[in-house]
Amino acid sequence: MTVEQNVLQQHSQKHQQTLLNQLREVTGTTDVQLLQQALLASNGDLAEAVAFLTEKNAKVPQQDEATYYQTAQITNDRYISVGSQADTNVIDLTGDDKDDLQRAIALSLEESSRAFRETGITDEEQAISRVLEASIAENKASLKRTHTEVWSDSPNPHDRKRQENCPVGLKNVGNTCWFSAVIQSLFNLLEFQRLVLHYSPPARMQDLPRNQKEHRNLPFMQELRHLFSLLVGSKRKYVDPSRAVEILKDAFKSSESQQQDVSEFTHKLLDWLEDAFQIKAEEDREGEQPKNPMVDLFYGRFLAVGVLEGKKFENTEMFGQYPLQVNGFKDLHECLEAAMIEGEIESLHSAENSAKSGQEHWFTELPPVLTFELSRFEFNQTLGRPEKIHNKLEFPSMLYMDRYMDRNRDITRIKREEIRRLKEHLTVLQQRLERYLSYGSGPKRFPLADVLQYAMEFASSKPVCTSPLEDVDTTALPGGTTAQLTPPASTGEQPDTSVPAEGSGSGPQAQQQQRVSIHKPFTQSRVPPDLPMHPAPRHITEEELRVLEGCLHRWRSEVENDTRDLQASISRIHRTIELMYSDKSMMQVPYRLHAVLVHEGQANAGHYWAYIFDPHQQQWMKYNDISVTKSSWEELVRDSFGGYRNASAYCLMYIDDKKPFLIEEEFDKETGQMLSGLDKLPPDLKEYVEADNKLFVREMEEWDALQARKLQQEKLALAAASVAAQPMSTELCPPDNTAPSIASQHDLEYMEQQSPTEDSKHLQEDTERAISKAAAEHDEKSPEALLNTAMKVEYTRLLRFAQEDTPPERDYRLLHVIVYFIHNQAPKKIVERSLLMQFADRNLGFDERCKSIMKVARAKLELIKPDEVNMEEYEMWHQDYRKFRDTTVFLLIGLELFLKKSYVEALMYLIFAYQYNKELLAKGPYRGHDEVLIGHYRRECLLKLNEHAAVLFETGEETEVNAGLSIMNELVVACIPLLLVDEMEEKDMVAVEDMRNRWCSYLGQEMEPNLQEKLTDFLPKLLDCSTEIKSIHDPPKLPSYSTLELCERYGQVMTSLTLSRTPADGR
Repeated sequence: MTVEQNVLQQHSQKHQQTLLNQLREVTGTTDVQLLQQALLASNGDLAEAVAFLTEKNAKVPQQDEATYYQTAQITNDRYISVGSQADTNVIDLTGDDKDDLQRAIALSLEESSRAFRETGITDEEQAISRVLEASIAENKASLKRTHTEVWSDSPNPHDRKRQENCPVGLKNVGNTCWFSAVIQSLFNLLEFQRLVLHYSPPARMQDLPRNQKEHRNLPFMQELRHLFSLLVGSKRKYVDPSRAVEILKDAFKSSESQQQDVSEFTHKLLDWLEDAFQIKAEEDREGEQPKNPMVDLFYGRFLAVGVLEGKKFENTEMFGQYPLQVNGFKDLHECLEAAMIEGEIESLHSAENSAKSGQEHWFTELPPVLTFELSRFEFNQTLGRPEKIHNKLEFPSMLYMDRYMDRNRDITRIKREEIRRLKEHLTVLQQRLERYLSYGSGPKRFPLADVLQYAMEFASSKPVCTSPLEDVDTTALPGGTTAQLTPPASTGEQPDTSVPAEGSGSGPQAQQQQRVSIHKPFTQSRVPPDLPMHPAPRHITEEELRVLEGCLHRWRSEVENDTRDLQASISRIHRTIELMYSDKSMMQVPYRLHAVLVHEGQANAGHYWAYIFDPHQQQWMKYNDISVTKSSWEELVRDSFGGYRNASAYCLMYIDDKKPFLIEEEFDKETGQMLSGLDKLPPDLKEYVEADNKLFVREMEEWDALQARKLQQEKLALAAASVAAQPMSTELCPPDNTAPSIASQHDLEYMEQQSPTEDSKHLQEDTERAISKAAAEHDEKSPEALLNTAMKVEYTRLLRFAQEDTPPERDYRLLHVIVYFIHNQAPKKIVERSLLMQFADRNLGFDERCKSIMKVARAKLELIKPDEVNMEEYEMWHQDYRKFRDTTVFLLIGLELFLKKSYVEALMYLIFAYQYNKELLAKGPYRGHDEVLIGHYRRECLLKLNEHAAVLFETGEETEVNAGLSIMNELVVACIPLLLVDEMEEKDMVAVEDMRNRWCSYLGQEMEPNLQEKLTDFLPKLLDCSTEIKSIHDPPKLPSYSTLELCERYGQVMTSLTLSRTPADGR
């Protein structure tokens, strides 16, 4: 065969393999013989082959469901998708008519070829355009959403301010969490970050672009530079990537909107960046081959060595992201081993005339950034839709690639052969061990050593009687055994031994006393004393027992020794396999884990985030849209390995550990100082970020000015109301302007009411009682002395309240502010001034003694110098007490509504009770109420609403479904971040997972297309793991309660909880 013929044959075989891969991806059929039969029947026509397979496999018409599709990566001279070289095809499988399905597939394939010939844009690019178009539409639609929905910004810009040098997040502008995860992973590759930031557009960029790639890539590159510069130096907690997404959307026009696999987006993103750098490289080259930094950073090469129908071949191919199958493997090395070998490779080392075919892949050049795509989605041909693979797959933080390198081909083959031999031996040993551990021929198996032990125990047991029925009273009455065996009386007969009905006085008493107690095995744990613990042999001689015991002892010892030997051998083989590549010669190509991209959810809906390692802090960071938090390897393992909940890694990014420049910071060439913040940016980007920061600072200043104006207006309004309501005549006021300031009066409105309300009367009665008691003890004292004594009497009374150990339904902190202050160890000066305010009340009794004491108290208030009592601190303590009372009102109303099962109304009260209470508890453990209690009922309220919404959704009725989703969107989804913000509260995390799993369970069920569409639109919001506190309803307006009414209602609701509620931990 000539060289040309050999090349043509290889090309033909490769083309046939490509068609097989296309058919496999489009139809989900994995049977190679069936695929080859379809190609043969269609003479290589892909559309006819698809029609052949769909006709052959379509036993049941497809249900009308949401559009599902599968994509494969395109093969070109720069990027080879290993194991999948098919063109990308987007197939609509929603039709319930087989002919329509075939026509749709044919039309799609024809349209794909025509579009590519005319525009040079692949289906893959168009699919990415569709998801970007959907993202922009979602972002625009979010502007019309109510403030209870997700994606909204906090109106307070201080909530959006970056904290010191914390990493900047990316706003989810509408189902773009996948964009955030990929961009953050690339941004934190500092070498990649420098390449993007210092990219200078070609000189001809100002002119009209020469082709469509330039029209698409260069503006996107410029926008990516802007986005990266904001991630470096912005003062915002998170930035908006809409412009970059908008550029990508404008690159392709499509009227459809479909979900796009993130690995495809990553592939195309790098492809666009490569094109942008290629344009620049070609412009800058000086007679030499242009060098593309994207290719150098992300692309490597492998050597394909194989045999095709007995003929050996070798060829080198380029790769970017390396795809790996997950199903059937337990760790990353097993995936890699399987991916590096295709087909039957024994013929590689056998005779030339072998007919077997297969190939091995050996890396000849690894990229500095090595990316693995984990294929966690497969097409379920029975259900006609893709499904996610939740299997557990472990991967190391340090990966040694030596065993996959071409230069180690010979030694790796030897080690693989040795491992294969060890695994065969291991299988034999495990089968032998299984026979010892699962002994028996029936459905139930037991360890053989235990079986022998049981036999020995049986033989050694002493017989109690010669028959198991010998000591049982067979003549017992209905309570006995015989009565249970007696057949029931016929319908017309009255049993003469019936048990009297409960509560009846009939029936002979002697008969009841003679009954034998029956042992009930399922309801009674006590064993009757006369029942032997074990069955025993009836007849056995001492000689027989001695021989039997000797044999059983010896056999059991032999079995235990054999089991230990097998277990030890299995452990040694496992250890040998684990250490097979641990010698230094096979640990020379280390790759450290840089980023893990995680998906939570199902195949057609879910949420994405990224774990990225910060080498300078030696800390894993979790990048979840706008939220960037510190994490740990343990959390990464929990969320990324799979097999736990619905979260698992779909992309792993490793970096060459011997190339520190990938993650090294940049240093100033003159000073040698490390560059940080705006100093890292070129002049044009520095100016861009500074302008954005000025806008943000101005936004905060405008907000502060607005709040200051509102506060001033409120103070003026309160002051005017206070002056207008003042009832006292001037003759009752002490001379020389001794009246306390208006601000002090309205701040303590719960202590001194200007109108004769029930609260003020109650407080006046307590005060007058203290004055009377002080006067009775010292009748001749001056008003000042009486004031001091009365204050001591009142303080002693309140101190007793504070020191009393009370149940939850009686909280004396609600009775008086001083009790609250004593509980929380307020400064002495704060307590004294508060007591003086109580005795300076203008509404005290009108007898001369009370008037004189009131005047002295007001005079003392005026004599207190500013340096003696910090008025800001004084007002802060009283503000905290007002918040405590508000928290109590929120809590009692929320609990009352919860007990009435008015969960929708109860939720907001419980939400704000928890938030206010948490702010109080941050200042001290006795500032608020029991956080566990409030958290439990807040959580239970959300679970009840989630259950109610799910029941409404299951009805399938349009009105009911919309009502259920409205509850979820406006209440549950908006409040979920409040449960996620504190990840230490495990019960809240479990509750969120329960709610999500309830809705994710619908994905595998058949439903109407409109329900499927609503569910697909809703799930990403529910699965959003962002802990940003979204805007929710304003706090409900609180009614005004007197102190006595507040204490009474609070006591009643807490008593009701004590009688009816579950424990405070909620379980």
